Amino acid sequence: MRIGIDLGGTKIEALALGADGTELVRRRVATPRGSYDGTLDAVASLVAALEGERGRADGVGIGHPGATSRPTGLMKNANSTWLNGRPFARDIAARLGRPVWCANDADCFALSEATDGAAAGADIVFGVILGTGAGGGIVHAGRLLSGINAIAGEWGHNPLPWPRDDERPGPACYCGQRGCIETFLSGPGLAHDYQRATGLESPAAGIVDRAAQHDAAATAALSRYCDRLARALASIINVIDPHVIVLGGGLSNVSRLYEEVPRLWSRYVFSDRVDTRLVPPRHGDSSGVRGAAWLSR
Repeated sequence: MRIGIDLGGTKIEALALGADGTELVRRRVATPRGSYDGTLDAVASLVAALEGERGRADGVGIGHPGATSRPTGLMKNANSTWLNGRPFARDIAARLGRPVWCANDADCFALSEATDGAAAGADIVFGVILGTGAGGGIVHAGRLLSGINAIAGEWGHNPLPWPRDDERPGPACYCGQRGCIETFLSGPGLAHDYQRATGLESPAAGIVDRAAQHDAAATAALSRYCDRLARALASIINVIDPHVIVLGGGLSNVSRLYEEVPRLWSRYVFSDRVDTRLVPPRHGDSSGVRGAAWLSR
């Protein structure tokens, strides 16, 4: 049995996973927002609860919203800001009294889908999260790639490729840059684009619903989104040439992406043909916590 923890900004989910990928037991608690010690306590309590039911785990993995700096061992880049600058990986291992494997939540999503999900068996997999932010993770031959700076796959904080004149300099990003992919392709990014074009406020889900009802403004917003996603993914194909790209997050439920984006990205990919597959996730919202459990392999 392996335990995975998905440490989110609003909830912490724990899953006990059998060796064959069977889900044995699952628990969820609210995230103690703003409290570092409270977050450590919540994670430790979840592990204790699962092991109280199923026995001691062979390994514990945690997916979190940032990355661990290699030189310092401190958390960085987390939008759960109370984790930043703290030795989270070291502290949670001390609380649990054992080694703990930690990775970015998008990395965990990619590992899950590459292990026994929509990209199982593929040699190079790029996993994408299109939700509150825009993250990514890379898996090669079943192994998660982290990189010397622990930021491999941080696709959302590159500039949108081949920008149009009306896309420059792009919206401001919390990272301090402008025009990041995340500012265009996250859920809030889609909402911002729609508001700029129409003057109306709407969450991303509302735009998707109106486009399904053939609303002209919403349909135009999704068309712009598809073209931007095609450009952004083409830049990934040009660099790592993945066999499969798996989409996750709330916007991965937009069915038109899987037909329209591969049709559009051909003009941007430096190849005579593009055989990369774009697919929805097999495990959906469970991929993050499942991938965290697989980390300990």
